[in-house]
Amino acid sequence: MTYSIGQVANELGVSIDTIRYYDKAGLLPFVQRNSIGRRVFTDNDIHLMRTIVCLKNAGVPVAEIATFIALRLKGDATLTDRYQLLKKHEQDLQQQITDLQDTMSYLKFKEWYYQTATEAGHENIHFVPGTNEVRPELDQEYDQYLKTTGQLDELARFANVKDYRLRRR
Repeated sequence: MTYSIGQVANELGVSIDTIRYYDKAGLLPFVQRNSIGRRVFTDNDIHLMRTIVCLKNAGVPVAEIATFIALRLKGDATLTDRYQLLKKHEQDLQQQITDLQDTMSYLKFKEWYYQTATEAGHENIHFVPGTNEVRPELDQEYDQYLKTTGQLDELARFANVKDYRLRRR
């Protein structure tokens, strides 16, 4: 079975322009054209394009995606190279996920900070008396809040965020 560029765009959840961009960037050397020059996609092409979209969504540069596709087209002799490329980007993506989770954890801490200040009607509840400096033990108060409310996964994540902040000092 063959598919048009519009059908493929719909199937992959990308725009036709994105597919055209991928083609111009050299990521679709496997796609054939019909007698009037229109791209004609097969099921296998869609499978490879899912890989391209996945790699692009993972932040892999177009040049490295092109390398991956070129290796794929060379066959089994490149299996190890392709595997290693994917493993490297998996590690990069995992680090990005961890960084985002840490950022979310700190954001939740700040939400708690402002929620409690709003409830008190002033931010002074978080300051060292007579200053506008945040009390050093505020992290421990937040830890206690997380324990009391049963948010133990968040407590563990926030501990990682605090450890990171201490390491950076």
